[in-house]
Amino acid sequence: MSHIVSIRTQVRDPIAIRSACSRLQLAEPVYGPAQLFTNTKTGWAVALPNWTYPVVCNVENGTVEFDNYQERWGKQVELDRFLQAYAVEKAKLEARKAGHSTTEQLLADGSIRVCVQVA
Repeated sequence: MSHIVSIRTQVRDPIAIRSACSRLQLAEPVYGPAQLFTNTKTGWAVALPNWTYPVVCNVENGTVEFDNYQERWGKQVELDRFLQAYAVEKAKLEARKAGHSTTEQLLADGSIRVCVQVA
């Protein structure tokens, strides 16, 4: 039996952040203070392609903080790709923790179908 699940992503797992960066061939995320335009935020800093400032993942509250100046300093599509990769990697990690296997399929619209096989 299959089930359709919608996920509202909260970024709370440093391992999944690292896996998402690896999946997208981004630099390794770095924990600590990160400078945005006028503020310094502390968390896991992820450098997205062609972004002036990193996105900062606060795993305590699940938020992602960034300053892309209405896409002048970074395109939203790059952040969306990271959040999608994070959600896929987190789902796979949780499935494996429960002893399940996963497969994934890239769909024509750019979404990713993750199937969890329950033993």
